[in-house]
Amino acid sequence: MSHRFDLRVYYEDTDLAGIVYYANYLKFIERGRTEFVRSLGIDQVAVKAEQGIVFAVRRVEADFLSPACFDDELSVQTSVQKVSAARIILRQSVLRADTVLFEAIVTLVALSDSGKPTRLPADIRRILT
Repeated sequence: MSHRFDLRVYYEDTDLAGIVYYANYLKFIERGRTEFVRSLGIDQVAVKAEQGIVFAVRRVEADFLSPACFDDELSVQTSVQKVSAARIILRQSVLRADTVLFEAIVTLVALSDSGKPTRLPADIRRILT
């Protein structure tokens, strides 16, 4: 299962050298994850309201391979690597055409209203696997 989210680099995304500021790659992959989950029919607002569960990033392993620049057209590729009772592990890449610029392994956890780890709802686990 894979998802693609396209974006363009704006001036606000860059540093003085005209390349994407490193922290903005985390924003790019966040947008990609959000659109991925939405494309699966998972309504995060409803999950929070009805089940009291939100998803939070627990860990990010990132590799910055090559810079993106102002006005580049990029795509964020998101795919599921593993789903367990309480975690989702995703592989995300930012590409310019066929060139991988950034790669990350992102671990998400489900949290209850009180902020404690909890099990993923069965329907969401089923959708992701």
